[in-house]
Amino acid sequence: MTGRDTVPPPLTESRNPATHDLDELSVPELVDRMADQDRQALQAVRAAREDIAHLITMGVDVLRSGGRIHYFGAGSSGRLGVLDAAEVIPTFGVGPQVFVAHLAGGPAAMTAAVEEVEDDADAGTLDAIEVTGADLAIGLSASGVTPYVGGALRRARATGAATALVSANPSAPLAADADLHIALATGPEAITGSTRMKAGTAQKLVLTTFSTAVMVRLGRTYSNLMVSLTAVNDKLRRRSVRLLCEAAAVDADTAGRALAAAGGDTRVALVGLLADLPADRARHLLARHEGSVKAVLRSVVNPVPES
Repeated sequence: MTGRDTVPPPLTESRNPATHDLDELSVPELVDRMADQDRQALQAVRAAREDIAHLITMGVDVLRSGGRIHYFGAGSSGRLGVLDAAEVIPTFGVGPQVFVAHLAGGPAAMTAAVEEVEDDADAGTLDAIEVTGADLAIGLSASGVTPYVGGALRRARATGAATALVSANPSAPLAADADLHIALATGPEAITGSTRMKAGTAQKLVLTTFSTAVMVRLGRTYSNLMVSLTAVNDKLRRRSVRLLCEAAAVDADTAGRALAAAGGDTRVALVGLLADLPADRARHLLARHEGSVKAVLRSVVNPVPES
């Protein structure tokens, strides 16, 4: 028996007394029972509010200082990290180097189960080799015991990087390898051990909340509008025009002309419309104010001499 075998199983591996009769329920009853369980995912996220807010502040500080955010995970948890990192790019107009996802087993593990790689701590260490002391490394492990994630967190921490763990195990052993532990107390799954269910849902909620809030704090939205997208196809151009009509109270023709003058950059077009500035001036001011439309507008109202 190994030392790992003597560790008590995480709560995510416990049997759920509320679903013992799952295979005897009607289809509508199955839906109701699983929905009842899923409510616990949202409750767990709300209960972790302060820790999630702390993680957001860590992320903002890292990106403002020129660092990167890394996700490390295996299986369902790792796939959620890949999904979030991929979706940040078109939603907020950032490059692929800002949020970097590392999945145990590599790209092939996105569509096929490669279960054994999660036990390889050395693989996690190797995947974290690109983490620097300026970065934030976030481990994703529902059980809180995944060796791959542990290897990555220990390597990241050794470089001086900030580290965090998102798990569904309040007693996660890997918490010792992280500066911050977001413990999502989702409890036993409807299907014992199937953490792609409410544990996964809770992790997804944390990730989308984290990345979205970080981008909001960095000025990548205007109000609740997705202004950082670049209109590179017809669908996005139509979306940008609608957004500009809403934000600047102009008609579609005016919005379209502003967008064209801005080279498809929605923020440049919006600043131009709201502040009555040519596109090149709007672009210059956005660069000066870290891309924040509201910061530019405040500077136009209360100008500060340029150095």
